[in-house]
Amino acid sequence: MNSINSISQQILSKLPLYRLKDLIKAVRACKTAAEERAVIQKESANIRTSFKEEHNDTRHANVSKLLYIHMLGYPAHFGQMECLKLVASPKFADKRLGYLGIMLLIDEKTEVLTLVTNSLKNDLNHTNMYVVGLALCTLGNISSSEMARDLCSEVEKLLGSSNTYIRKKAALCALRIVRRVPELYENFLSRAKTLLNDRSHGVLITGVTLVTEMCQQYPENIDIFRKAVPLLVRHLKNLVSAGFSPEHDVTGVTDPFLQVKILRLLRILAKNDQEASDAMNDILAQVATNTESTKNVGNAILYETVLTIMDIQSEAGLRVLAVNILGKFLSNRDNNIRYVALETLNKTVGIETQAVQRHRNIILDCLRDGDISIRRRALELSFALINESNVRVLTRELLAFLEVADTEFKQSMTTKISLAAERFAPNSRWHIDTMLRMLKLAGNYVREEVLAGFIRLVAQTSQLHQYTVQKLYAGLKQDISQEGFVLAGVWVIGEYGDVLVNGGSFEDENHTLEVSDSSVVGLLESILMGPYANQLTREYVLTALMKLSSRLSDPEVQGNIKQILLQHSTSMEVEIQQRAVEYTQLFSFDNIRPAVLERMPVPEGRPIIESSDNGPSSPAPGRGPSKSGPSDQDLLLDLMGVGTASGGDQQEEASSSGLSSASPEPQAASSSQPQPSQNIDLLADLFGGTSTTTNAASPAPPPSSSPSATSNRNALMDLLGGDIQQSGTSTPPPQPQSHDPLASLGLSMSGLGRASSPAQRSISPAQAASRSLSSSPAPASNLAPTGGYQAYAKNGLAIHLMPARDRSNAAVINIQVLFNNCGDGEISALQFQAAVPRSQKLQMAPASSSSVNPGATEKQLMRIHNPQQTAVKLRLRISYVLSSTGQKVDDVAEYGPFPENAF
Repeated sequence: MNSINSISQQILSKLPLYRLKDLIKAVRACKTAAEERAVIQKESANIRTSFKEEHNDTRHANVSKLLYIHMLGYPAHFGQMECLKLVASPKFADKRLGYLGIMLLIDEKTEVLTLVTNSLKNDLNHTNMYVVGLALCTLGNISSSEMARDLCSEVEKLLGSSNTYIRKKAALCALRIVRRVPELYENFLSRAKTLLNDRSHGVLITGVTLVTEMCQQYPENIDIFRKAVPLLVRHLKNLVSAGFSPEHDVTGVTDPFLQVKILRLLRILAKNDQEASDAMNDILAQVATNTESTKNVGNAILYETVLTIMDIQSEAGLRVLAVNILGKFLSNRDNNIRYVALETLNKTVGIETQAVQRHRNIILDCLRDGDISIRRRALELSFALINESNVRVLTRELLAFLEVADTEFKQSMTTKISLAAERFAPNSRWHIDTMLRMLKLAGNYVREEVLAGFIRLVAQTSQLHQYTVQKLYAGLKQDISQEGFVLAGVWVIGEYGDVLVNGGSFEDENHTLEVSDSSVVGLLESILMGPYANQLTREYVLTALMKLSSRLSDPEVQGNIKQILLQHSTSMEVEIQQRAVEYTQLFSFDNIRPAVLERMPVPEGRPIIESSDNGPSSPAPGRGPSKSGPSDQDLLLDLMGVGTASGGDQQEEASSSGLSSASPEPQAASSSQPQPSQNIDLLADLFGGTSTTTNAASPAPPPSSSPSATSNRNALMDLLGGDIQQSGTSTPPPQPQSHDPLASLGLSMSGLGRASSPAQRSISPAQAASRSLSSSPAPASNLAPTGGYQAYAKNGLAIHLMPARDRSNAAVINIQVLFNNCGDGEISALQFQAAVPRSQKLQMAPASSSSVNPGATEKQLMRIHNPQQTAVKLRLRISYVLSSTGQKVDDVAEYGPFPENAF
């Protein structure tokens, strides 16, 4: 018996599944995805065979099974023509299935769609209203612009039908036509006006939707439909005051969907129109007060009412009522409703500030919500509420939240707290206390502009010098883990250390702190040797110690300072070594040392540009505030995801710090070259084009115009599968020198005529003071070409790579490329290309020259954006001509990864 059953099952498994129900059972019986695929493939093959044999009796069943296969995610496009054949059938069941198949298997981009137009036109004129409904439904779902133009007149005629079922579907179809071909809206203007008078809720909601779309597509229609405001107000009033209607009731609210649609249209029609706004003030107040807020349906209507009140020229009392509704939303347990309320309050706080202020406590409570999106919106709203009268209270609450805030919020919060304190501070002492508290809590997330602003605040508040330096001294005694607080404290102690010592002992938080020359220097030494010290901190500390040498009189302390400087004169960090050596030498000039180290003048103020993103932020290893906002070129580079040390003092050195994108060209000889041309080059590189700017002195074509160069570059790209950059071939003139004296002070240490770091960074007031002491050159051997990592050496050309991590962006590595000609003849037409893995991005500046004389060294700067901190590997392509023999050399080299601690 079992054998008979197994044989029958095998026979049945080989037979086609003629019914949809059988196919569904077979699919559900599959235990694995492979079994399901086998069943679908087998049935698809049977359906194809049936379609080829033109079995009219099984076409309906086959198309239904095919649609089920399509719903499972398997290909079913081969059934498109069969759907058209079903649509041509006189049977309603066949038409219904055919139109369903067309809506599922065909979209407006399919060529087969043109064959549907004739069938739709015939069915739109059918005597059966359900057949007409099928055609309208299909047209409203898949209509293309051509089909809309062809069938617009039929839809317009059906809008005037006496049948509400057809009018409703025709209005939705007209909505699709207006969206696809906006200029056809004129055909429906007169019909749309009559739809607003319809008593059927279904027709009315579709008519309101159609009018809303026409007003949004063409704002000039607003004046035409504004006359319908009293009619819409009457409809809304009937809905609000109507009793129970089982046909339209949704949890006790009469047709909330129609109410929301009408409110949205009223908002559009009454915007910037006082007369229309006055006509709807009463009904808006009635909706706002009578709608039940315990159900989500009522909350949806209330939210739309609030938006309408805030967008039109409503009465002041009505706006206060709207803000109070949003305040109730904040007390709701539903996170979505609270989020919507905070988002709307953020938009309305500028209109009704006092009304929003009444809900300040609830908004502050949202800062402790478990949902991060709600915390973010509550934080934005809290900062928007700060003014002169509540700055103390709100700032105290925000500082309390800063202590427990998410890491991604901290940098934005410190910037906004600084801006609020600067704008609304009641007095200087409160301002300083607030900044000190902020630096203690989130000093690792403070932007450079904020730190520079605090230093300026301290410098210009002479009556609080002793108070500030004592607070910073006491704070550093307790905690040195916050970099921003340490930098501010070190700068202030170095500048006003004599004020601290002369003030003697003082009390801080019920503790008496003794202050002496040795304790001040000991504190700075502990910071210098502490676990949180980085290069920037060491620079600040060395400069502060040097300043204290002229402000403190204890001979033992003077010797201690000299000893500390002497220890760092052999530092591996070039900047630290240079400072230590120069400061040590300055002790030999006691006659001028006090004048050199006298107090800094008050730094110039510069605005803090508020950051709009709340992305994750981490303290940068080295920082220095720029003198102005980012240049246009830096902003373009930001789009590429490459960090730049932007600043006003670097506009002239765009070739060094603001790197070109894809195929950089040599820059013009004078600094008067117009900035827009550089931006055009960058945009051209961004979008795959070529730059049109050429060198006036050497009009050689750019490398991108050479087919061979392009093919070589593409070949290298294919070989590596990575990002590739190409340097220019024209001979560029010397790079323009920076006119900023602070930026040029560091050039003396470089035998290459550049700053110590390939990507220059802007300088803070404290760094400016210390840089002014750094003028003696360091040993030239530190930057000799042989000091880098050799990547190529052939035919007398040696290429060395000198990497260094960018001080403004830890994910960026600056690599100075040195081309050294060790041979007897000139090397000309030098082209240097590089490629990196796909996880990294490469930017290249133009080379200083495309020709290298015997014994000379030329240079070029590369920036590698490496967010994943993977190993840096380079594939290099070098092309040059040996002038002595005229031979052209094309070579490929590899280098990487760099040794540990190379940068």
